[in-house]
Amino acid sequence: MNPYVIFIMLTSLGLGTTITFASSHWLLAWMGLEINTLAIIPLMAQHHHPRAVEATTKYFLTQATAAALMLFTTTSNAWITGQWEIQQLSHPMITTITILALGLKVGLAPMHFWLPEVLQGLDLTTGLILSTWQKLAPMALIYQLSAGVEQPLMITLGMMSALVGGWGGLNQTQLRKILAYSSIAHMGWMMIVMKYSPNLMIMNLTIYIIMTSSAFMALKMTTATKINTLATGWTKAPILTALTMATMLSLGGLPPLTGFMPKWMILQELTKQDLPLIATMMAMTALLSLFFYLRLCYAMTLTISPNTNNAKTPWRLKSKQMTMPLSITMVLTAMMLPVAPAVMAMTT
Repeated sequence: MNPYVIFIMLTSLGLGTTITFASSHWLLAWMGLEINTLAIIPLMAQHHHPRAVEATTKYFLTQATAAALMLFTTTSNAWITGQWEIQQLSHPMITTITILALGLKVGLAPMHFWLPEVLQGLDLTTGLILSTWQKLAPMALIYQLSAGVEQPLMITLGMMSALVGGWGGLNQTQLRKILAYSSIAHMGWMMIVMKYSPNLMIMNLTIYIIMTSSAFMALKMTTATKINTLATGWTKAPILTALTMATMLSLGGLPPLTGFMPKWMILQELTKQDLPLIATMMAMTALLSLFFYLRLCYAMTLTISPNTNNAKTPWRLKSKQMTMPLSITMVLTAMMLPVAPAVMAMTT
């Protein structure tokens, strides 16, 4: 694709998210989400592969549905109350449907079905944008609405997403689908704590973006898209393979890595709010997610690839990818747990 076109698309992505961040008017927020969607579509379809085109079509249809639903609810609210302020949704039904529309945008269960399919059809760079940047604008709107949302809705969405994210990834061999289910699970953790400590959700989202960026860039560096390919990576880049293992374990939430911090703080917050049963169930769903990350680590670092491996061996050319972003995100993914007290002070 022409570099000027890519520049315009990436600028539009930034613009769309910034408009949604800065808006207090529903129409402006909706417009930011639409600019975001329309900017990423050419990036998704740029390879003209049938799978990429199919993924782009699915993405467009789901995002258009969510945007139409959101516009419908906010227009209804304006019709009833006569104002467009984001934090002034009056009717519980309107608030619930708006949260569900935004949940469809980020891929919360039970509106998650499009996310693994779409991510599987994209290359790793566009998949990275879809898994990180595209979550920001809808999450900003959910953050603003969270105070007026019913508690059972947030808990149900959070629990279902964590459960589906853990369960769905167990049977996968494609790395992009595994990362999609990982994304669904992480969104569930954010939703469940949103009502009680919105700042904790922002911290969780930041750490999720760092860890996911690290995972996608590491896979891009080794050109791995399925578990079979990971098994051949240790001969080509042993240090990167070891660090990728640390990234996967961090995504799973294993101490002493960074990914343990948000899970620990969220479980602590749920216990403080007298929800020990929900905290226990969330911890159990984290074990489901951890299982498939451990599968990846086992394939990557504890096995030697068999001679009859049917994965196509990648041609060992030097990667043209910049290693500085990967290095920074890897260090943050593995070593941020010691700053947990400072983070705790900021989120309370």
